[in-house]
Amino acid sequence: MPETPHSRTGPDPAPPAAPDTPHALGASPTLWALVARRAALTPDRPALIQAAPDPAGDRTLTFGALRDRAERVAAGLYGRGVRPGTVVAWQLPTRIETVLLSLALARLGAVQSPVIPLYRERETGFALRASQAEFFAVPGVWRGFDHTAMAARLGARGVFRVHAPADLPDGDPALLPPPPADGTGVRWIYWTSGTTSDPKGVLHTDRSLLAGGSCLAHALRPAPGDTGSIAFPYAHIGGPDYLVMLLLYGFPAVLFETFALPDALDGYRRHGVTIAGGSTAFYTMFLAEQRKRPGGKLVPTLRLMAGGGAPKPPEVHHAVVRELGCRLAHGYGMTEVPMITMGCPDDSEDDLAHTEGRPPAGMEIRITGPAGDPLPAGAEGEVRLRGEAVCRGYLDPAATAEAFDAEGFLRTGDLGRLTPSGHLVLTGRSKDVIIRKGENISAKEVEELLHGLPGVGDAAVIGLPDPERGERVCAVVEQAPGAAPLTLDRVTAHLRAAGLAPHKLPEQLELLDALPRSEALRKVLKYKLRERFTRS
Repeated sequence: MPETPHSRTGPDPAPPAAPDTPHALGASPTLWALVARRAALTPDRPALIQAAPDPAGDRTLTFGALRDRAERVAAGLYGRGVRPGTVVAWQLPTRIETVLLSLALARLGAVQSPVIPLYRERETGFALRASQAEFFAVPGVWRGFDHTAMAARLGARGVFRVHAPADLPDGDPALLPPPPADGTGVRWIYWTSGTTSDPKGVLHTDRSLLAGGSCLAHALRPAPGDTGSIAFPYAHIGGPDYLVMLLLYGFPAVLFETFALPDALDGYRRHGVTIAGGSTAFYTMFLAEQRKRPGGKLVPTLRLMAGGGAPKPPEVHHAVVRELGCRLAHGYGMTEVPMITMGCPDDSEDDLAHTEGRPPAGMEIRITGPAGDPLPAGAEGEVRLRGEAVCRGYLDPAATAEAFDAEGFLRTGDLGRLTPSGHLVLTGRSKDVIIRKGENISAKEVEELLHGLPGVGDAAVIGLPDPERGERVCAVVEQAPGAAPLTLDRVTAHLRAAGLAPHKLPEQLELLDALPRSEALRKVLKYKLRERFTRS
């Protein structure tokens, strides 16, 4: 649509370095078609490199082998009864086997529901029930937690373990039905906490995921000689984002099953990583390691850091450029829209430090007032989105109706403004959600569980600015009269026992005689809590 003062669509993306774009595959491209095309173009080029603690355990898969092995896994799944439209949930770490399983499901046209490995009974059980998953792939015991036993407690159907390459099902591709020909059908259910205590099932298509990955790819403009990295959970919406970029540009990524510094540094160095992905927490971890080694470059080959999922303070940007000796391009995305805007290495230093980048072609950003009315250029308001990368809605039709306005724009709940150059500046959030290390945490979920702890009269959970995590979780408790003072250890023990995922646990506890409340409805005024404890 034509550009107006209140709405902005992104510029045409730069042409890719490789002769491959989603639109070259037809009007409604599929992820599998992109896999097949890349395998035909560069079958012997490395695609995925699994970094192991011992270099002798490293594994590499080429684009050709990725396609061939995924088809055999698809045939094995077909032999077990997985058909087009079958719902298959998987809760697996960042491994080559995880990518193979996901691509095999894409080859079959199944509906897949990735679940973050950190999730426990509450979130995982809800995802299995809401999606009505007929199969569930788990890693067995991973990082000391028995996922198979949890699946049994939840009564999951069709549970199978994927821990090693031999665990993947295998079959004859000649027995497979044709691959899906249309990328507009819903074949992905991702999960986000949003602002409610239960996760929300976000419905995506191959086309929406390809659009998000294309935004990332064409903004960063990688070259075939680059080597990327996936050190975040592949079950995150960022997983297919990054995979699409690899398929479009034909370069490999190093997979890290767990990310911890300094342990992972050897993998970055020995594989010559040039593009390191992640979020603000990743940037600060790299900075901390660099400061232990002044005078030398932490990863000699690193030329670009790129990520999103959490606020990026300008001072962090400048520190990365100055101390790590590379560019930093930050973006804006969410589970509902995997990539909205992305910084480009060619952007000005000011835009890279103070904005979230620009939207790609096909993404329309509208800034609106409280009533949904479009605001003039430069004004601050709610960010609303419409475009190919936007999800199709939620599993819950009521949530879908609430999230989209009459013109089909998604209400993000984020506040921001557009600059004259079309860059987006985020200024805050209207939704009561905490973003810690790129993961959404529902304040309401934690608050509801806190009310079950003896001695708690009322509780408010807020996010406070944190240079490493983006935000940290702070529980502010109004204690019952006469109750012994609570401790953070007691609070976290209670929440763990209630099944709360570890990454949602409060890292700060504040005790008050009374929470601040509004005069009329006695609603807790969280902004006053943020103001108070941000200063402390």
